[in-house]
Amino acid sequence: MLATDLDGTLLRSDRTISSRTADAMASARDAGIEVVWATARARHSIDELARSCGFTGKAIGANGAVVLDLADGTPVIAHTTGIDHLAVASAISHVRDVVPGVVFATVGPTMFVAEHEYAALCVFADHHRHPHEMQTSDAVLAAEPTVKIVARHPSMPSVELYRTVMAARIGGVELTHSGAPYIEMSAAGVSKASALERLSRELDIEQRAVAAVGDAYNDVPMLQWAGTALATSNALPEIKAIAHRVLDSNDDDGVAKYLEELVRNIR
Repeated sequence: MLATDLDGTLLRSDRTISSRTADAMASARDAGIEVVWATARARHSIDELARSCGFTGKAIGANGAVVLDLADGTPVIAHTTGIDHLAVASAISHVRDVVPGVVFATVGPTMFVAEHEYAALCVFADHHRHPHEMQTSDAVLAAEPTVKIVARHPSMPSVELYRTVMAARIGGVELTHSGAPYIEMSAAGVSKASALERLSRELDIEQRAVAAVGDAYNDVPMLQWAGTALATSNALPEIKAIAHRVLDSNDDDGVAKYLEELVRNIR
């Protein structure tokens, strides 16, 4: 199995999947290699990317809180792990106490609800939604379970916000950062690694036979769990430091080249 992050890893900087990468993923699956996407993205943007390149494998979304099966060409939700409503409210309140001025949105398996002030800070690329089309509310708890909380500040850089909130040790949630202009929180214990471990058991693939590739902080648990940890050359220094091997950059089709190498070795 190869589990790969999307933005900054499998995708080029223009957020597209190259034809070489699409071909490499298809060849890998034909050779018996299970290719799994592992991303912070939500269901709708995973679906759009999969349709753009013909991907029909498994996808871990929302940093491990949602698992999708794209086998029939549609994003069927196979598993979700939500955050308890009380934990959502507590985390939001705690973060606001630590950093006044932070604004929030919550993500469900299919829904996205943002505070008005949060939507006002967004551009389409942030969540692959036009800000004026976002569902907004003063109360961001949606009608379905919350799988992820996102938070941002109008002036504080997201990396600084991440480090400040991490130091505050917010209970009941798993805090991470994907390089986006916001921080993200899932249920405690939920990560790309927890979802990948579950998928590996279901597919009867041993941990040592799993490789994972990423570029940002939210990839750390997955890289630490996998038998082989890989990073793209454009990854953060901290990510490259824990990798067994550094691949070419996302713009140089590093993941595709690695898949091609695996297929050659099998044949």
